[in-house]
Amino acid sequence: MEFIPTPLEGAFMIDLNKFGDERGFFARLFCQKEFARHGLESGIVQVNNSFSAKKGTLRGLHYQLAPYEETKLVRCIQGALYDVIVDLRVDSPTFKKAFGAVLSSENRLMMYVPKGFAHGFMTLEPDSEIMYFVSQFYSQEYERGVRWDDPAFAIGWPAAPALISERDKNHPDFDLSEHLNKVAR
Repeated sequence: MEFIPTPLEGAFMIDLNKFGDERGFFARLFCQKEFARHGLESGIVQVNNSFSAKKGTLRGLHYQLAPYEETKLVRCIQGALYDVIVDLRVDSPTFKKAFGAVLSSENRLMMYVPKGFAHGFMTLEPDSEIMYFVSQFYSQEYERGVRWDDPAFAIGWPAAPALISERDKNHPDFDLSEHLNKVAR
């Protein structure tokens, strides 16, 4: 596994070291020792699967508050998507910065999303499917979101969304004072 730092503190793209022959290849998607060696969260408690039939489907930007903050490891297993993360850690040097990358079944890249980040994605092909491994159980009470097109983050989405849920469309813009209140609770 190759851990490629992103411009956001603590977030990585992960490329697989593939061992191949005439049959195809073998690669590890996760290795607790490799993650620990890089100082990354390695406790996975849940694996989620998301399928989007329509190209241009946007999901996010989602996160969970403490004590249910999630680290995510995201991989596209069919189709392609533009995966986006936003650093919401107030004490981080990359606070409120966003990063996006194409994840596809073809490039087999993964995104490592640390705790304290919002996450979302837009499908680039129809019938796109992702799996993401998370370090914390889902908690509806602690789940939050920020609007996908919030000017505070200046995300360069590849297109306007063709499909977005009412809930995701109506997430609020980021408000630092409200964010601090939520985090402090």
